[in-house]
Amino acid sequence: MTDLAAVSRATQPNVTSLQWLALSLTPAMGPIRGHRLVQHLGAVERVFLSSLTELEAAGLPAVSAQSIALGKSYALAEEEFMRARDVGAEIISFDDVQYPGRLKEIYDPPLALYVRGNGTLLHEPGLGVVGTRHPTPYGMGMAERLANDLASRGLVIVSGMARGVDTHAHRGALNGKGKTVAVWGTGIDVAYPRDNKRVAEAIVASGGALVSEFPIGTFAAPQNFPIRNRIISGLSLGVLVVEAGEYSGTRITARCALEQGREIFAVPGNVTNRNSWGPNTLIKQGAKLTATWEDVWEELPTDVKLQLEANWRVESTQAAEASLFADSQLSPHEKRIYALLKPDEATQLDILIERLEGQTSSSEIFAALFELELAGKIKQLPGKNYVKSF
Repeated sequence: MTDLAAVSRATQPNVTSLQWLALSLTPAMGPIRGHRLVQHLGAVERVFLSSLTELEAAGLPAVSAQSIALGKSYALAEEEFMRARDVGAEIISFDDVQYPGRLKEIYDPPLALYVRGNGTLLHEPGLGVVGTRHPTPYGMGMAERLANDLASRGLVIVSGMARGVDTHAHRGALNGKGKTVAVWGTGIDVAYPRDNKRVAEAIVASGGALVSEFPIGTFAAPQNFPIRNRIISGLSLGVLVVEAGEYSGTRITARCALEQGREIFAVPGNVTNRNSWGPNTLIKQGAKLTATWEDVWEELPTDVKLQLEANWRVESTQAAEASLFADSQLSPHEKRIYALLKPDEATQLDILIERLEGQTSSSEIFAALFELELAGKIKQLPGKNYVKSF
């Protein structure tokens, strides 16, 4: 969809779309109850032509029936539409042609979606990437590397933009010059966490999309995030789990994916690390062990692979080949520091200074770390810890 088309749709709502939106804003009306009501009455238009008695006879709670029958829900929808327009969001109702087909396959698809950015991505082949909010350097690196490799080959990376694995998956896709979709557990105008606002804007600017089913202004209530997880898996062909503890919310996404008939992929981890419990358990239960992008690729449906291969992008492969020779361009100080760092284990600045005592001064170490980070060879983690980039 072009930007012009999106603006046109955003300024000219049709009655049916507003009715679906009104249904989603009705008190005590979740997706399941909303869809059952529409099926019972035959069409969403019939819902808003029904009397209070008819709505109550259809099994609606009194508060829901009164809101619809008295016109309150529809008035809320008109106001909500204007608020969405003001924050640059498009509303896609359930029976809209723009509503993603894969999401319609799940048990409880949202009655309406709020979308900022390129809504056509919701129809393209995607992979959900999820994991802990407190990943190890290994987990961060694997999330970024796999997202980068798969996004550069045309697969849309879908995640929740939470801290940790989600953020690194989005960044990996952006670094791979690919597309990514962030599914929020807040209103489409409420970036959460706040320090990911730049990531959100980068996603939209790069041709990606932000998606939510929650009304404008919805704050970050804990119960909303498990709810949004079914959308991450519902939009995707499969879900990749990168580090998750025994009681991680990632389990909910994996369970949703299984219930929705999606493929499950998992990155194996160190058995002594509690963050490895989730993916290692999933692998034992039959999830596809995933170490490289090829492990995901070979499980994709044939027609999807043909579609993606037709638009194959090789920029990231060329860049990876060039990086094999990049070490020769490092200064002696940079080479010494780079040799001490690991991709799966953080090294603290004080340890580097101690190990290089007598060989490299502190100022030379600081300068070399800055150059290595600028070149993308290493990453700085909180606490002045450093790791090699994957």
